[in-house]
Amino acid sequence: MGNAVGRERVVRMSVEQPLWRALTGYRLLTLVYAIGLFASSYEVYERPWVGAGYFAVLAVWTLATLPQVSGARRCTKRFLTADLTIAVAGILLSPVAGHERAVTGGSTLPSIWTAGAVLAWALKGGWRWAAGASLLIGVANVLQRGDITRGLIHSVLLVCIASIAIGYVVEVARASERTLARALEIEATTRERERLARDIHDSVLQVLAMVQRRGTALGGEAAELGRMAGEQEVALRTLVAGGLVPASRASEDAEDGAVVRTVLEPAEPAEDEGAGPRDLRPLLAGHAGGHITFSEPGAPVPMRPAAARELAAAVSAALDNVRLHAGADASAWILVEDESDAVIVTVRDDGPGIPEGRLAQAEGEGRLGVALSIRGRLRDIGGTAELISVPGQGTEVELRVPKK
Repeated sequence: MGNAVGRERVVRMSVEQPLWRALTGYRLLTLVYAIGLFASSYEVYERPWVGAGYFAVLAVWTLATLPQVSGARRCTKRFLTADLTIAVAGILLSPVAGHERAVTGGSTLPSIWTAGAVLAWALKGGWRWAAGASLLIGVANVLQRGDITRGLIHSVLLVCIASIAIGYVVEVARASERTLARALEIEATTRERERLARDIHDSVLQVLAMVQRRGTALGGEAAELGRMAGEQEVALRTLVAGGLVPASRASEDAEDGAVVRTVLEPAEPAEDEGAGPRDLRPLLAGHAGGHITFSEPGAPVPMRPAAARELAAAVSAALDNVRLHAGADASAWILVEDESDAVIVTVRDDGPGIPEGRLAQAEGEGRLGVALSIRGRLRDIGGTAELISVPGQGTEVELRVPKK
């Protein structure tokens, strides 16, 4: 059927990944802070060896588990449980170490390191997990102090609210990522379906239509063959049209004799193939002759190979429409313009033009020549196609492809 214009490239980066990196840094910084806080008041502890032993375990644990907090996949529930256990143990060991401030409202042994354990639960499981971990930390603080003070309530609520908010943001981010991934998958599928439909239109459907016309003209057994080819053409057009969303509409508000103007919008350009530029002129020069006049610049018109091929195919489709709808005796002109920011190819004919509403009707019948073979090709290479038709004065198709 032909090669795709380019490969769909989807670079997926988790929205929550920066939060995991921030958590890694937070755990390291708060570890240093907690150790410094303990060292600065070492002499006031009645049993400093308890604190020293705890910080030895905490330092080894924090450094050894850095890979676990690098992302959601490695951060298992078993790790989170052990991490929270170490945080709770540090809180409960604070009065055992013999620091009076740990009971009267001062900092516990792990200090603000405990918030990192709660945030890990928030990033992994969302706001519900965060609420549960915050509640456990709050209970541990109440137990080690033996009283509920205003300062304690303030600290617990601060950690709880912050972790729940972060957990909620993570849940929203994950839902958005799933929606985006699904949308990208649908877009890639639709583009591939449109590419296949273009190939079918440019080959199989046109052959079936030709067999139908020739068979009807010859009569006899050939007429029966033509009838069968016509039935298959209709069935195949229905199948192609059934999988595609109509892409262009003729103006329904134009009055009799008004200009029918359909502007076909661009999409994201397809990925380059990495090959060197290709001159567009030889790809179009073969159409010259007979009733077709070809006008080109005197210098090469360099384009990306994929873009040049698709633009040439769109010109061929436009000329096929001229032969099919304007008649074999209709004249056509191809004009190539190489501007500073774009390559413009105009295909004009002196046929009867397109009647009002004909494009929409053709799409409804599964005849998607303009929508697929012209608009679809230009969209895939980041270009636009503008069709202007005045009944009785011919049709003009302007194909514009940006150079960047």
